[in-house]
Formats: sequence, structure tokens, C-alpha cells
Amino acid sequence: MVKIGDIQLPDFPLLLAPMEDVSDPPFRALCKEQGADLVYTEFISSEGLIRDAAKSTMKLDIYEKERPVGIQIFGANLDSMLKSVEIVEKSKPDIIDINFGCPVKKVVSKGAGAGILKDIDLMVSLTKAMVKHTKLPITVKTRLGWDHNSIKIVEVAERLQDIGCKAIAIHGRTRAQMYKGDADWNPIAEVKNNPRMHIPVFGNGDVNTPKRAMLMRDTYGLDGAMIGRATIGNPWFFKQVKHFFNTGTHLPPVSLQERVAAARRHLEMAIAWKGETLGVFETRRHYTNYFKGIPNFKPYRTKMVTSDKSEDVFAAFDMVLENFSDYQFATP
Repeated sequence: MVKIGDIQLPDFPLLLAPMEDVSDPPFRALCKEQGADLVYTEFISSEGLIRDAAKSTMKLDIYEKERPVGIQIFGANLDSMLKSVEIVEKSKPDIIDINFGCPVKKVVSKGAGAGILKDIDLMVSLTKAMVKHTKLPITVKTRLGWDHNSIKIVEVAERLQDIGCKAIAIHGRTRAQMYKGDADWNPIAEVKNNPRMHIPVFGNGDVNTPKRAMLMRDTYGLDGAMIGRATIGNPWFFKQVKHFFNTGTHLPPVSLQERVAAARRHLEMAIAWKGETLGVFETRRHYTNYFKGIPNFKPYRTKMVTSDKSEDVFAAFDMVLENFSDYQFATP
């Protein structure tokens, strides 16, 4: 069993990574139903929260059915981060996670996200202040380092643990790599194997098949996997991994009928939560993966990702069922 503060998770839990415009309540609900053990919100700007920006405050919506759930915030200004903790607490999450890993330029340029990897002392002092400011468990998501020449993740992780961080998730790339090349899990295993470490160490990056998840567990010995891009349009990934862990075999491929039903429900929930316009727009990125592998699918995908009205997207789903009802997907 893995514990984050008083929160108990199963052995080698599977975590849904916080992803901008992806891990919203509708998608988190789908992933939770398919076996995600812990889910995180999209990352939320501390500056946006204290300004009461609509996009930031909307991301605070969490629901009982998705617990345990963590709210992730980012920023580099201590006063803003402490004020945002107070705002976040009102949503009653189970965990507050700090994003020290986002590589996007607009975040990094403000010294936030992976930008703080240039100033480890600030990273530690900011985390320490936040730990003292709340009774909720504080966890951290970060990267190996700013670049290949500045990887000090073993030391960084230990320092974060020693000031009260309750778990750490590490993406196996540096900021300089962005999302290019292969994730390197060896430094994450070094963190886990540090005899002075006693908090959970989760691996992140390139967990894109059940076999890769098993490798992270059995070969690298990590405490759990935080899974991001492999889940987009594929909430079944959690269930597939757990089945593989338990049996050593793959589940049958998800049928077209199940995929259409999930895509339809996803869009319905998105519209109910954020309205027609945003609901239609922000669900588009999932359709490629929901229907990945279907030959000659481009016209249908184009209709799904260019239509502004949900009725047109729903009609495209119906057309897919009519025209590809016999299609068999490959085993994941």
C-alpha cells in the first residue's frame, strides 16, 4: 500500500497526470471509472486564482466521485502561492500539488513550472512555506532538471521530502528536452533507491503501454506511475494496465461501439460543465485517439474537429457507427 499523508492508495497506483485542457472533470470521471487511483486537475495559475480569473477558478471544480483528487497549482511568487493555497483549500481537495515541471515557454519565462529548476533553493523554500501554510498534503511534480548538465534530482527530491513534501512525481526528461527523445527513468530509480527517501516516488513520461507500466514497477522499482498523454482519448488505459498486471495478458481491444459511447458521453459531460462552445472545442483533442487506427477516417475526424455545433459532432459519431461497425481495433 502507498500512502500520501493519510491517503491510502493501492500498491503501485496509477495516477492521471494534470494536463492543461485535458484533465477536466468530464475526462477525470471517465478515467476514474476505468481504474485511475488518483486524479489531478489541470494545472492552475496562482496569479489567475488570486485575480479571480474565470478560467482559473473554474478549474477548482471537483466532485465526490473522483476522490482522491489533487488540485495542482503553479507559480513562483511566494505571496501569490500562499494566497492560492487558501483559495484551493475551499474546494476541499485531498492533495495540493505544485507544478515544478511544465516546460511551456509562457510559464517558464515567469520562473514558474520547470523555470524554477534554475533556482532549487527557491523551489525548496517555496514548498516549505506552502507545507507550513496548510494541513493538506503537499506533493510536487517536476522534471529531472533544467538540462542534462544540471540534473540533481536525487538531492532535490531529498530536500523536498525533508521540508515536508508528501510525494514526488518525476518526469523523465529535462526542461531542455521538452517532450522530445525518450524519457529516462534511471534517475527516477536513483531517487527511489536513495536509502534516505521514504515518501512515494512516482514515475512519469512514456508510460504508453501496459508493458511499459510493468517495467516501471518491476525493473525500476518505482512506487507508482503518473500517466498523461497515453490516456488522451483512451480512458481505458488504466483498466488495461491493471488487467495486464493481474493476468499477464491483454484485454480485448475496446470496441467501436464502446468508443463512440465514451466519446459521446465525454462531449455531453463537457457541454454540461463548460457550455456548448468550450465543451465542443476542448473535447476535440481526444477524437484522434478515440478512433485511432480506423482506415480512411480523415473526413470523419475533420468533421469532429471543425464543427462548432455539438449536434454536428454527434452526427459524425453516428456516421462512424454506420460506416465502420465491423472494424476491429488492434490489441493495445
